[in-house]
Amino acid sequence: MPRLSRLLLGSLCITTAVLAEGPLKPADPSQEPTETAAIVVTGKAEDLLGVAPSASIGQASADEIADRPYLRRGEILETVPGLIVTQHAGGGKANQYFLRGFNLDHGTDFATSIDDMPMNLKTHAHGQGYTDLNPLIPELVEHVDYVKGTYTAANGDLSTAGSANFKLFDTLPHDLASFEVGGHNYYRALIAGTLNLDVAAPFADAPSNALDPGKSPATSRPGASEINALTYAMDFNSYDGPWKEPERYQRFTGLLKWFKGDQDNHIAITVMGYQGTWHSSDQVAQRAIADGFVSRFGNLDPTDGGHSQRYSLNLEYQTRDGDVVTRANAYAIYYDLDLFSDFTYFLRDPVHGDQFEQQEHRWIFGGNVARTYEHQTIFGKEAEYTFGFQTRHDVIDGAGLYPTEARQRLGMIRLDNVFEASVGAFADSTIHWNDWFRTKLGVRADLYYFNTDSSNSLNSGDKFAGVVSPKLSAIFGPWQDTEYYLNFGTGFHSNDGRGVTTTVDPGTGERVSPVEPLVRTMGAEIGARTQAVEHLTSAFTLYWLESNSELTYAGDQGRNDPGPASRRVGIEWTNYWRPTDWFSLDGEAALTHGRFLHAGTQNHIPDSVPFMLSSGVNFGAQGQANGFFANLRLRYVGGRPLTADNSVIGKWSVLLNGSVGYRHHNWETAIECLNILNRKDNDIEYYYTSRLPGEPATGVGGVHLHPTEPRTFRFRVTYKF
Repeated sequence: MPRLSRLLLGSLCITTAVLAEGPLKPADPSQEPTETAAIVVTGKAEDLLGVAPSASIGQASADEIADRPYLRRGEILETVPGLIVTQHAGGGKANQYFLRGFNLDHGTDFATSIDDMPMNLKTHAHGQGYTDLNPLIPELVEHVDYVKGTYTAANGDLSTAGSANFKLFDTLPHDLASFEVGGHNYYRALIAGTLNLDVAAPFADAPSNALDPGKSPATSRPGASEINALTYAMDFNSYDGPWKEPERYQRFTGLLKWFKGDQDNHIAITVMGYQGTWHSSDQVAQRAIADGFVSRFGNLDPTDGGHSQRYSLNLEYQTRDGDVVTRANAYAIYYDLDLFSDFTYFLRDPVHGDQFEQQEHRWIFGGNVARTYEHQTIFGKEAEYTFGFQTRHDVIDGAGLYPTEARQRLGMIRLDNVFEASVGAFADSTIHWNDWFRTKLGVRADLYYFNTDSSNSLNSGDKFAGVVSPKLSAIFGPWQDTEYYLNFGTGFHSNDGRGVTTTVDPGTGERVSPVEPLVRTMGAEIGARTQAVEHLTSAFTLYWLESNSELTYAGDQGRNDPGPASRRVGIEWTNYWRPTDWFSLDGEAALTHGRFLHAGTQNHIPDSVPFMLSSGVNFGAQGQANGFFANLRLRYVGGRPLTADNSVIGKWSVLLNGSVGYRHHNWETAIECLNILNRKDNDIEYYYTSRLPGEPATGVGGVHLHPTEPRTFRFRVTYKF
């Protein structure tokens, strides 16, 4: 490792620590916030001793999201410690995610939701678990509840590495209008607010509650016995990027959320809409850049790109009857995507090129219901029980794969109508055996049904599959403000529904074996969380994860294939420190050793990140307090194997972002600088075979990369009313 990176890592590991919030903004933004000597600590710096069942569960607050400069919408997920968000194609395509040694591709093995409405798309045209966060409006997120590992009974499919639920504000702390402008034709305009539909019960200011992650929060602006309000938001964003072929990305996002009730008893209806169109800046062969065939920010197929839309309706309900709390939601989602990609250029078709189109339309219907019994007893011990039921139905109308040239279809590789349905039931119990020991036992059972009607009748069929997943956690302490955790659980991920019934390769016509519908995963953790040092929250985790089959993505054929079994062991260390009300520091480090099992010398997992470090520092006015503020955020990603034999190693990268601004009464202005060091690193690197014009028909193996965008500035002005 270069000397500079060793110095950076050494200094940051010594000084690791916290991102926290400051005083809350009053409901009337024209009034000066009340100064207080007390330090209000929320988010990941929250004291979760006696609450959290593991060291790798937590919550990131709205202020923590606001304090982070980010290039892309999906980078909000980097508030989850150890999670890396990059991009191998620009515009509205879903991001690339990495966590705990997993190359999660576009979302496989990490479950993401908004207000308990799933964002992952199963049996997706581009990849299993595809997670596009472009519909999300950051200013509307109250907090992010995250869980890592397989130890939570409420989490099912695609959650082996973890899960995150974006909880939207029920009512916004203030109405706002914001405008941003930046380099490479970046523009964004947002207007959002909350209309009080009950004039007799005005909003009052109150702090948010500390929460057990995964439970419903208090209303954002409680104070009246009941709230009746309508929250609205309209967001427009456009961006060209530094690319020779501009992205021309245009995003339109909107939201309406009606909320009626109080903290314990309420109903909410949320309507969300998103549309995006773009030209892709797909990864480029490194040799093409080295030979001058294309520039670093060039494009080997300028017609790559796509458009997508997503509309959703989510109904939420909660009621409390004494010590019994019932929570439920039901949702309906419409989604479509038309995506054009070209990764291999002239390898498959030397005349027309290798561009292909992936298209799909789908409806999703589903819901969740859970009932929690608080303050119960068993064997004379205090206990809490939760029973839940979940269901989801994906109706996919025409998931198609087509060879194309300049977005014109040349034929059809396959076209499938897929119906995928699942039901899951879970139960867990927390028992306090004494004042220093408690257990959390859980189990879930899932049943899946896959039905595929394919353009090739040999690939049509249906199948049922089920799996039972036990969970166990033991929590010791706290002793001297420190708690210790032992966690174990099994989980699973579903495979692409088309692969479950496929018997003939649609590209070659060769016979293939159908994949297993559900793949078992298993994990365990040893962890500790401490508040022993004043104003410092620290957590340490040693984890182990195994999967019976590793999904590998065949990009040029648009399918997921099952690979060998895998094992990952790793260490995570997080620290959040806030010694004063004008300074905070955080540090998050993750070290992972990942290998395929029974694979001989081909046992390295491509793109499994062995080491990452993220650290941030905030100065000045914290949260919504008035005054000057500034922050810096550093992310280091270590070199990783690009081939199973470890013969090709990807380059390490460093990204430093920062911002400075001023907040006074109704107004806030800020300047962000992204990639301050203007480093010429790569967002992503792959190793595979492609063919450029004039190369042998068999193609050439090599690294293909998507470069980090150069230094760029963005200016933002916000008016709160």
